This record gives sequence, structure tokens and C-alpha cells, in this order.
Amino acid sequence: MTIEIVRGPVARGRIRHALFDFDGTLSLLRAGWPRVMIRMMVEALGAATRAEPPAELEALVRELVEQSSGRQTIFQMIWLAEAVAARGGRALDPLEYKREYLGRLGAHIAGRLRSLESGAAAPEAFLVPGAAELLAELGARGVTLYCASGTDQPDVRREARLLGLGGFFGGRIWGAAEDARAVAAGAVVEHKQQVVAGIVARNRLAGPELLVVGDGFVEIETVKAAGGVAVGVASCEEDIGRLDARKRERLLAAGADIIVPDLADFRQLADILL
Repeated sequence: MTIEIVRGPVARGRIRHALFDFDGTLSLLRAGWPRVMIRMMVEALGAATRAEPPAELEALVRELVEQSSGRQTIFQMIWLAEAVAARGGRALDPLEYKREYLGRLGAHIAGRLRSLESGAAAPEAFLVPGAAELLAELGARGVTLYCASGTDQPDVRREARLLGLGGFFGGRIWGAAEDARAVAAGAVVEHKQQVVAGIVARNRLAGPELLVVGDGFVEIETVKAAGGVAVGVASCEEDIGRLDARKRERLLAAGADIIVPDLADFRQLADILL
């Protein structure tokens, strides 16, 4: 069985609303993004006058990227600007770093997007196994579905549409929307926390009436703080179906109640939850 119940008993039958992360939880379109980000960050840090050796920089950056998975990209770029400056380098504005990263990532995934748009590839090729089926199962059982991603909002909505997932959420898809002035003032807020607070307040939810399904620390931690139920998807995005042990440990630390490597056992998972 691929469903690991790590905190029990799981509150069952009360879930009315469910929040999903996107990349790594539902979508594989951006699989490989950590390698792209790590390479860019190591290059930027390596150019500083007091930079550590490349192997040390890579270990440092890899830890940062893994720990911040699920957050808005701008937070990682703010860290990069501060780290470059601390090593005597000429730091760029975080938004400039973000544009550089997104340009590289865009080149990395361009062929995937073209294949979907042309019809050469089916959406299933870029979906976490069971993703669409679990959304359909929960929706059929009366659960209201939401999606919140660290990816920029226009991009996550476009990619959800290409993957055939947009209709499950009825417009309830949120992504990052940076305000340059807020970035400059150091006043950027974690939008997933805002999304969760809004869902809870608007629907007057109490505890296990809210479910989160995600592969990032921030969404699991935020929903658990609100008393909800958390399914951690410890997906190995470039070897789908295999459980990522390092990701599992991060999700457990965030408070996940259940761990799965993907969503292939969607019906059994829905039965456990509902």
C-alpha cells in the first residue's frame, strides 16, 4: 500500500473544502525546476569575491531550495540577493534574479508546453498519477476545490487549463503576484497563508473541515496551523511513482497526517479522508 498514515487517527468525514498545491502535487510540467534554480544560484554566488568552493555552494543552495519548495519564487530570489551581497558580490534586485530564473525555466519546459498546445502529447503525460481522478472524486463527493501555487498566477492558470484541470476549481486558482514596491520594501507576504485564511474565514471552517494536498512545507504547515487535515505528496518528480525520502521528511516536519508518493490510489485515499 502506498498510503502511509503517520498521524492518527485521521479525522474522517468532515472535509468540505480542499486546497491543492500545483507543481509536484498535480502537475509535472515544471519537473526539473530545482536543478534549473540551483544552477543559476550557484553561478551567481560563485561570482562573489568571498564565495565558498562550488561543492559547498551547491550543498548550501540545494538545502535552501528544498526547504523553500512551495513558496513564491521571489522569496528564494530575495535570499539569493542577500547571500550574494554577504559574500562581497554585486547583488542584483531580487526581481531581476527572478526574471533570469524564469527565462531559464521557460526554456527548460518550452517543449512540454508546445507538445500540449499542439496536441502532440496528452495531458496525462504531465500529470501526477491520479491527480485528475482525485479531483473528480472529491468534487463528486461535494468537496469545494482550490489551488494555490508559488508559480506566477497567469502561468499556473494557463498550465492548469492545458492539463485539463481548470474546470475542477471553477476559477479558484491562485498564484504569485509580486508587487515590486513590496519587494523593495521587504514587505512580501506568503500568499498561501492568505489563501488559507480567506477560505477558513469565508466558509467559517473549523478544524478538519479543511484538507490540504501538497508537496511543499508551507501549505502543509499553514493548513495544520488552522487545524486541518494534511496529505503530503512526497513525489519524485523526475521518477514519478517513487517516494522522495528527503521530501517525505520535510513534509513530516511540517505536520503531514498522511504521506503518499503520488495520487494513484485516489479512491482509497478519498475513502480514508471522507
